[in-house]
Amino acid sequence: MSEDANTLVSVDEMAKSFEDEAGPVDLSVYAVEDWVTFALFWAMGACVFLQFFTRYVLNNSLAWTEELAANGLVMVVFMGSVMCVRMVRHIQVDFIYRLVSQRTGRWLSIAVDILVIAFFAYATWLMWRYVAIVGKERMVTVNLPRGIVFYTVLAAFALMTFRAAQNFVRDLINEKTVREQAEDTHVAGI
Repeated sequence: MSEDANTLVSVDEMAKSFEDEAGPVDLSVYAVEDWVTFALFWAMGACVFLQFFTRYVLNNSLAWTEELAANGLVMVVFMGSVMCVRMVRHIQVDFIYRLVSQRTGRWLSIAVDILVIAFFAYATWLMWRYVAIVGKERMVTVNLPRGIVFYTVLAAFALMTFRAAQNFVRDLINEKTVREQAEDTHVAGI
C-alpha cells in the first residue's frame, strides 16, 4: 500500500491489499456517546426500512415511521457531532496555521478552543431554555414526548462542550495541539 493518498496504485496492488491480514480490532478509540449514536443510527435505519417496506411493498404506509426516522436523524446528527468534536473531525480551515509560526499557531489554536467552548456552552444554555418551553409537547403520529429528541440534543451540546474543554486542556499540556495530532493521524491514514 502506498504511503501517500495521492499516489496512483496498480490494480494488482489494490487487489493484494484485500489479501493483507487485518490486525486486531481496536475499539478503544470509541467512547460511550459513539455507541449511543451507533444504536440510534440502527434504530433510525430500522424505521426507514419499515417505512420503505410498508410503503412500496405492502402499499400501506405506516405514518409514524416517517416521524420517528426524522427525529432519529436529528438525534444521530447531534450525537455524532460529539464524536467529531472529540476527534477534531469538524470542518476547519488549516490554511492559516500553515502561514504562521508554530508558536503563533499554538496560540491561535488555544483561542479557537476558547471560542468553540463558548459557542457550545451558549448552545447548551439555549437548548436548555428551549427544552423548558417545548419539552412536554407530544409527537404528531406517536404519543411520545418530543422532549426525547430535545433532551438528546441538549445532552449532545453539553457533551460537545465537555469534549471541547478536554481538547482545550490537551492543547495546554501537550507539545502538539489536538489539531496537529488529528492532522498527523489523517496523514498517516489512520
